[in-house]
Amino acid sequence: MPALTDVLSLLERLVAFDTQNPPRAVDRGGIFACLADALGPGFSCAITDLGDGCVSLLATRGAPSLLFNVHIDTVPADPGWRGDPFALRVDDERAVGLGACDIKGAAACLVVAARRAPGDVALLFTSDEEAGSSRCVRDFLTALTAPTARPGYRGIVVAEPTRCRAVLEHRGIATCSGTFHGTGGHASSPRALADSAVHESVRWASRALAFAEESEARRYRSLQGIRFNLGVLHGGTKANMIASVAELRFGVRPLPSDPPGALIAAITGLAPHADRVTWTPGFTAPPLPAPGVASADLAAASALAGALDLPEGDPVDFWTEAALFSAAGLPAIVYGPGDIAEAHTAGEWVRLAELREAEATYERILRS
Repeated sequence: MPALTDVLSLLERLVAFDTQNPPRAVDRGGIFACLADALGPGFSCAITDLGDGCVSLLATRGAPSLLFNVHIDTVPADPGWRGDPFALRVDDERAVGLGACDIKGAAACLVVAARRAPGDVALLFTSDEEAGSSRCVRDFLTALTAPTARPGYRGIVVAEPTRCRAVLEHRGIATCSGTFHGTGGHASSPRALADSAVHESVRWASRALAFAEESEARRYRSLQGIRFNLGVLHGGTKANMIASVAELRFGVRPLPSDPPGALIAAITGLAPHADRVTWTPGFTAPPLPAPGVASADLAAASALAGALDLPEGDPVDFWTEAALFSAAGLPAIVYGPGDIAEAHTAGEWVRLAELREAEATYERILRS
């Protein structure tokens, strides 16, 4: 099928760009120049560079009432990759490459659909979604909601791996870093058990894991419990030295009905000795739809999905920047090819059938 051939050709080019985040070594050229070139004539392309690799491209044609958003950064390649993660490999059923699932496959589908369909369209490509700051989307929303801005969009479609279903609800997110303090010395001392910062951090981690396991009894629709991940833990120097410092970083994803900040407070409060740890809050963002926003409630999102004739899916465990659009008062849904189970993995892949379906859906929407 010509459309899928075009999608795979562009996806091969997009995967070849190293947009790992970190280090987020992205500038105004590279993948953004590729996207602008692939869109071709007829688009007004504006690039915003916020520094530190936070770059966005807003491509507009006509007077669109709907905005499509997709990030082009990826997580770092998992050490388990076999073969070049930046070289797309395609078999009868799958396209394999870093970012193919999350979410360069959707980017390729959107560009091809926009190129083939004559309708009005707005595409926002960003480079910092995986950074845990979302500066690009936040900056875009600040400009969009300014008093001098033109009337806003009627809705937002954020591309993430949803198996080509419209996701209307997902968890919020919060991250936090902790520095545990101990008293250094020779490991032969009996005080090593109590004084080691590493031991103190492990005791907290044990309590945090138990807390997460106990939360599985709580439910929100199809979702269960909280999602907790201790992503980084390091400290100490040698096995025969009591560690004076240990550092860690963790993330939580509460049920959509629970505020992320309250969950962080509960988990950090599990430290055995509050005076031996310094907590530093990280990225915090609301669930979808954002609470307390009348124009971005579940009914508005459902109406948008219905207007676009998109099949609704269940709430999902992962977080997306659709929550930020929702918090700004814009009905937002999440839709794209791929399965989140394949994202961030060694050998990341997306089904060809879903690429084909997504491209056809995007094109249908743009022609309507």
